[in-house]
Amino acid sequence: MRARAAFASALALLLPAFAAHAADEVPGTLSASPAAPPATVTLTPGQLFAAADKARDSGDYGDAQTAYRALMANKDRQVADEARFRLALMLHEHLSRTREAAVLLREILDHTPDATPARVELARMQAAMGHVRSAERELRAARAAGLPPAVERVVDFYAGALNAQRPYGVSFDLALAPDNNINRATRSDTLGTIIGDFNLSKDAQAQSGLGLSSRGQVWGRLPIAPHLTLRAELNASGSFYRQDAFNDYALGANLGPRWQSGRDILAFSGTYLARWYGGQPYLDAWGGQASLRHPAGRRTQMSLEASAQVRNDHFSDARDGTLTSVELGLDRAFSARTGASVRVNGARQGARDPAYATKSLGTALYLYREMGGMTLVGSASYSHLEADERIFLYPRKRIDNRLALGLTDTLRALKVGSFAPVIGVTYERTWSTLELYDYSRISARFGITAAF
Repeated sequence: MRARAAFASALALLLPAFAAHAADEVPGTLSASPAAPPATVTLTPGQLFAAADKARDSGDYGDAQTAYRALMANKDRQVADEARFRLALMLHEHLSRTREAAVLLREILDHTPDATPARVELARMQAAMGHVRSAERELRAARAAGLPPAVERVVDFYAGALNAQRPYGVSFDLALAPDNNINRATRSDTLGTIIGDFNLSKDAQAQSGLGLSSRGQVWGRLPIAPHLTLRAELNASGSFYRQDAFNDYALGANLGPRWQSGRDILAFSGTYLARWYGGQPYLDAWGGQASLRHPAGRRTQMSLEASAQVRNDHFSDARDGTLTSVELGLDRAFSARTGASVRVNGARQGARDPAYATKSLGTALYLYREMGGMTLVGSASYSHLEADERIFLYPRKRIDNRLALGLTDTLRALKVGSFAPVIGVTYERTWSTLELYDYSRISARFGITAAF
């Protein structure tokens, strides 16, 4: 409670005094008696704010919301944004309408990215909904915009307390996904082997299609000791097409403790994954993973993740084996509107048949830019993969080089409720020594996602 009071006091240091901006008048009506016609009076923004705050403090949330929304229509943007800010706090604190409150704060930031109180409060609400990494990103952006020393100390304390938030949550998104190569297959009609070229059937070549892409997550956390929580996650994803043979969907579960020490967060979890392809069981995998997140300065965060899985391939016993991977990441906010993320990763896939055992190394870059009522995210990744030995029928062992480029735009200006349309396009190109793995792909995405 003391930390919460300190946080509120720090925000108060940042709030503008709107009483000095009360030149515009807001019309209102007062009824003298049931029989008398309504008498029109005018209220200054300061008077209407006072009335709204009084209604809020007395528990008349409906009247308070009506007054705040009237102020949101004021021609003075500072007055309108102050009303959005106070309404957002009321919706979150008193009515548990956190998602709607987050949308209002994002509206403020869309045209005023340096509105630090709104950004810090948005971080708090993101964390309350379980979006801890999004909350951390907002805090880095707030620091990039600049904070008074007294406020920065409180924000530092708050950033370290993000792990103790809402005990459960649900998220999902849904999109149409046109794709010119849904099976990531070669466009060649022949396959070269040590005994000659084989003709490939149409089913084994690249297929285009319009699919439905979906992702969802249910999670919960349980405090088990100071600075220690137990977190459980259930994840589902899938791509579905008219051609059932190309349907690809998976179900995963994670369970494990998270420990917070100062500003560092260390997490361990046991994992399980089941995947189906074409309606048939394709893969089972179980294992564990560990991650560490460490702030490296006011605007930067480092992360380290490692995992190991035992994988059972239902399509081929020769591909059964253990997958181990490690990834190092760096996230940085350049300004209140712009940030970037860099990832470097390596993996080792073991297999019963050495021809299917591989090692890979890759890197990825992500850039985001908030522009008015939308957020642009660009991505680029490159990876190199080599097999231990060649597959018996092929003249060379498998060596792949893969490039992927993507651009996504979330159009919050067109939101409906707390959801906004999202559009994106991805280009993939894999160059391989084996024709079977050499392919190109262009896919798009038209869907809905959270508007903040």
